[in-house]
Amino acid sequence: MRRRLYFLLPGMESAKTIERDLLLAKVEDQHMHFLARAGINLGTLHVANLLQRSDLLHGMGIGMVAGGVTGAVAGFLISTTETGAALGLGSVLILATLGALVGTWVSGMIAVSIPNTQLRRFQRALDKGRILLMVDVPPKRVREIRQLILSRHPEAMAGGQEAHMPAFP
Repeated sequence: MRRRLYFLLPGMESAKTIERDLLLAKVEDQHMHFLARAGINLGTLHVANLLQRSDLLHGMGIGMVAGGVTGAVAGFLISTTETGAALGLGSVLILATLGALVGTWVSGMIAVSIPNTQLRRFQRALDKGRILLMVDVPPKRVREIRQLILSRHPEAMAGGQEAHMPAFP
């Protein structure tokens, strides 16, 4: 598991310098994500992808649970009818699985267009032209990386951290 640290940077010069410092501190490029408002070219910086910019994973999780519960209820109702009695409780399992798959797909399609709710607090600064750095580090390096950035770059504003990062993004 990693922790995600957030920093607001005043511009490209600062972002490039911090990226170099993090690379020298052995933070891999794939664990640094830069985000800016539309129209700002981040050049060679590692731009935040769809998983960091949208609520895709959160939406898919909600859809899976809602679809699974809905499918299970529908399967149970079907199993109580004469026709569904032949299927037994297998209909509950089948419909719960199908409901979870459909719920995941539909809510994922909706959530991909919703901005990440974790980033809402940074929207004003992004609109003013600042750049957001999201860096994912192991828990034992959180203090070291935060100190590195804030001591070498007083222009960077710490924006907090997320307690736990999912394993796959």
